[in-house]
Amino acid sequence: MQTHPPLDLSTGQDLVETVLNRFYERAKARAAKLGPGYLSLWQALENSTAGGKRVRPRILLTAYLNLGGTDTVAAARIGAAFELLHTALIVHDDVIDLDFTRRGLENVSGVYRGLAAAAGVEAGAARHRGLSAGVIAGDLALTGAFRLLGSAEVDTDVRERLAEILDDAVFASAGGELIDVDLSFHPDAPPIAEILHMERLKTAVYSFEAPLQAGAVLAGASNDVVTTLGLYGRDIGIAYQVVDDLLGVFGTESTTGKSSFSDLREGKRTVLVSYAAQKPEWAELSGLIGNPELTARDAARARELLVSSGARDHAQQLVREYADRARQHLDCPAVTPGLRAALSRVVDDAVNRGR
Repeated sequence: MQTHPPLDLSTGQDLVETVLNRFYERAKARAAKLGPGYLSLWQALENSTAGGKRVRPRILLTAYLNLGGTDTVAAARIGAAFELLHTALIVHDDVIDLDFTRRGLENVSGVYRGLAAAAGVEAGAARHRGLSAGVIAGDLALTGAFRLLGSAEVDTDVRERLAEILDDAVFASAGGELIDVDLSFHPDAPPIAEILHMERLKTAVYSFEAPLQAGAVLAGASNDVVTTLGLYGRDIGIAYQVVDDLLGVFGTESTTGKSSFSDLREGKRTVLVSYAAQKPEWAELSGLIGNPELTARDAARARELLVSSGARDHAQQLVREYADRARQHLDCPAVTPGLRAALSRVVDDAVNRGR
């Protein structure tokens, strides 16, 4: 393993950006040799990642640096790999949700739908072209994640453990995504426990559990530390996703990067919906969510019903409970004071988004 001078979180994040920039530059150079259309797809994929918060690399680096890691090159590559995984999953998620914008801008599917429409292609066919481009772009980002991880100069045993962590993250997220899709077609709202299980698989594993454990493995931490960080990541990841669900209905597009209509229009099964389904308000609410023709007035009424039913308050209480569980995992000898303090700040950031 290469040894380099210690770095701080800001420097580490800058290195991640450098790795990502080089990855896209090389990919675009390869694509250009195959044709301008392929180059355009890579440019759209790169543009779709601009302005991202880089949550996963930051989580990984937080664990790595506070556990004494010094291999800056490897840390940046593994952090960038998790960012590419995130890119792949959100590009595919937008396809599944039939969303054509993210962070207020056209996503990959939106760009290609627009190009087709501008060329005079019929609306349905233009939509199909956009979604097809999104699938292809997401595939490229996913393979890129494994490519970056495989290029990190680390011991063979460490590389194998990191590859297992990344593979487990993809496997869990795909399983969670499938459950999410299936639940959206189910006529009844599932129990809250089932929703939380889905959200853990779909988001918590790849966003928190896996990056934390990867950072610990890369730093040479003990198995106790790796296990503890996984448990912490599970609970803060669930809290993070419940906040995301709240923002998906009550937030603004500038905060979430997605339309505030998307979850309601799709009929997405969240803890909000699951709780409200047990209340009298469900008789009216069930006729609003999942309506592809949902209007702004309908969405406003759905929000009112989610508040009056107590669903929003219950979701907020769940966020507090899982955040408290996450903090409790940090109260063990295996976690250093510096790491405990850093991850306590992660809890605060995760639950206070949108405030």
